[in-house]
Amino acid sequence: MSDTETKVAKRKPQLSREAMYQIIRSPVITEKATMLTERGQIVFRVSLEATKPEIKAAVEGLFGVTVLGVNTLVQKGKTKRFRGRPGVRSDVKKAFVTLAEGQTIDLTTGLA
Repeated sequence: MSDTETKVAKRKPQLSREAMYQIIRSPVITEKATMLTERGQIVFRVSLEATKPEIKAAVEGLFGVTVLGVNTLVQKGKTKRFRGRPGVRSDVKKAFVTLAEGQTIDLTTGLA
């Protein structure tokens, strides 16, 4: 094999601004999530169909930061009762985004 065959070009997904907003739904603001900001991690609710490279590209595009890694989890919806009738909450996908050293995202200000 030659060098050109072994090298695979890594392509970043090209996302429109609208697609970025569809991938990143909202930040998670809980005690555990705010404690992770001290370690350089931010937690977002994301679309169930979003992949890790898409999440990385969306966060870098929207907030202008460098993302080192993305970890995801799918929180399955609970079975709950509402007025005596059983129901199921929707599944939620969360993304734990690790930022580069010294970079932060201020979630108290809105996006322009």
